[in-house]
Amino acid sequence: MSADTDTHSVGIVSPRTARFEEPLMLACGRELRGFELVYETYGELNPEKTNAVLICHALSGHHHAAGYHSAQERKPGWWDECIGPGKPIDTRRFFVVSLNNLGGCHGSTGPTSVNPETGKPWGPGFPPLRARDWVHSQARLADLLGIDCWAAVVGGSLGGMQAMRWALEYPQRLKHCVVIAAALKLSAQNLAFNELARQAIFSDPVFAEGNYIYSGEVPEKGLALARMVGHITYLSDEAMANKFGRELRAGSLDLGSEDDIEFQVQSYLRYQGSQFSSQFDANTYILMTRALDFFDLAREYDNDPVKAFSHATCGFMVISFSTDWRFSPARSREIVDALIAAGRPVTYTEIEANEGHDAFLMPIPRYLAAFSAYMQRVGVDD
Repeated sequence: MSADTDTHSVGIVSPRTARFEEPLMLACGRELRGFELVYETYGELNPEKTNAVLICHALSGHHHAAGYHSAQERKPGWWDECIGPGKPIDTRRFFVVSLNNLGGCHGSTGPTSVNPETGKPWGPGFPPLRARDWVHSQARLADLLGIDCWAAVVGGSLGGMQAMRWALEYPQRLKHCVVIAAALKLSAQNLAFNELARQAIFSDPVFAEGNYIYSGEVPEKGLALARMVGHITYLSDEAMANKFGRELRAGSLDLGSEDDIEFQVQSYLRYQGSQFSSQFDANTYILMTRALDFFDLAREYDNDPVKAFSHATCGFMVISFSTDWRFSPARSREIVDALIAAGRPVTYTEIEANEGHDAFLMPIPRYLAAFSAYMQRVGVDD
């Protein structure tokens, strides 16, 4: 399918760049003197500017969430299943804003950008970021677009964590918060997986403590291995079995040496790793995973999520998936329990799905139906 044949698409879209000159104070105590954010929009902003929806992306996401960049492009944006005419985030009703986070490597200011003080790329010297930094920079973009209050802030995985942070940092600037496959904070197991992925990058000789950017080299092997580790955790055992089983791509279990044997799943992971290493920056990956590690919604509220959510004023929808072991339904229920105890309106749906954590990106009928039903309420009674 392409832009010419996809009748349920937002069509051909073009990214834009917003430049902010006013300094941004970061959670680490350092100040970013100026920055750029790359973003896309879908649909039309109504005259009252009350129908805007913000999309917060996950770890490896970016601004291109829906539609196509050209008529020849075959693969649409990363969340095209959920954004467009007649889809859960219906662009006939909503004005959708999707951006590449600060610190990203798809056009927004980040490690690959030039440090104005040195005239060289930031590289490993780019300031560490927290989710609240992304939210504050996103609020600047909302100001630029003339959006005082979002109809909804929506995100999956790390994007869901940003959406929750929005509800606490700017409670009067969003009516609804949609949190999909997320958690109040990472489990020890999740912290371990992120550290393993970073160590894969650190161990690549080309990495050079993050200074590879000055030599023009790329730590491809380390970054590919990090992606392979992450990708395994995003899929469930059922998804892996259904997709690959123990099918062979090459060789035979009965004849030939073990060196000649390659399983389909091995080939798939190598392909995913190779593709990722050619499209993503290693310093950005490290920055993003560390921001994910340090996310803890209730830390400054005496580690009490009920106390944290008492500052929110919006309605919430929380969605989890049965086979997501990276952000399990139990983690979503912790969010829901805290919201209920805080007296906040919340709708919770656990979707039976075999796709694991990646299910939030998939066209699963019950998921899309539940998501659509909630979004149809957004803006109606607000």
